[in-house]
Amino acid sequence: MLWVRPPDGQRFNSRDRREVNLVIQIAKSILLIVSALFPIVDPIGGAPVFLLLTRDYAAGTRRVLARRIAMDSFILLIASFTLGAHVLSFFGISLPVVQVGGGLIVISTGWAMLNQKDANDQDSPRRTVTCPDVLSQAFYPLTLPLTVGPGSISVAITLGANTPQHLGANLLSILAAAIGSAFLAVTIYLCYGYADRLASKMGPTGTTVILKLTAFLLVCIGVQILWNGASRLLSSLPQSAGVVALPR
Repeated sequence: MLWVRPPDGQRFNSRDRREVNLVIQIAKSILLIVSALFPIVDPIGGAPVFLLLTRDYAAGTRRVLARRIAMDSFILLIASFTLGAHVLSFFGISLPVVQVGGGLIVISTGWAMLNQKDANDQDSPRRTVTCPDVLSQAFYPLTLPLTVGPGSISVAITLGANTPQHLGANLLSILAAAIGSAFLAVTIYLCYGYADRLASKMGPTGTTVILKLTAFLLVCIGVQILWNGASRLLSSLPQSAGVVALPR
């Protein structure tokens, strides 16, 4: 039997098609991750919350903190995507329980923000903060749960659990998750780091109104997250099968 060698152009076209399909697959995965997580992370809506909690900080300190939050958010999203399902399974924790706990934290944070005194209040004490003090609260509560909260973690865990299990596709999924999470981290840094410029255009009164409204909405979001987890827990309770027959 004679073996006919395919033309070089045909071999190159086949390889080019595989590369194009690979790029398209990665692009679709990135688009799925960004479209699923961006509305939940919502760095644009989280910027007023960040500004309220860092009102006493200088602009340079606020940008350093925003950069740390962006890095922590990137790590937390990647960890949730790759290891989240395994960690919850190891400790026997379900996603509804994570939602209930995270919802309680979001409610308490929003309530504290509602009761926080205005910057124009003469009775409110001024405090001097240092860089270590600022960075100490970068992960909690600014990254978790205010930026990457229970909803974002749940979506990232769900996306990671639905990835193919063979090595090649799994590596591509992790690469797509890393690129999508990096895009989200950049948007977090831009929205948080330059939130003071938006506040300067709105003025003190407008900023106070927006911040208090955002704090109220944060409480409502926490209640919704809590209810989502609690409703799933209540629906999983064992129901009585059948109707108990009354004695005659």
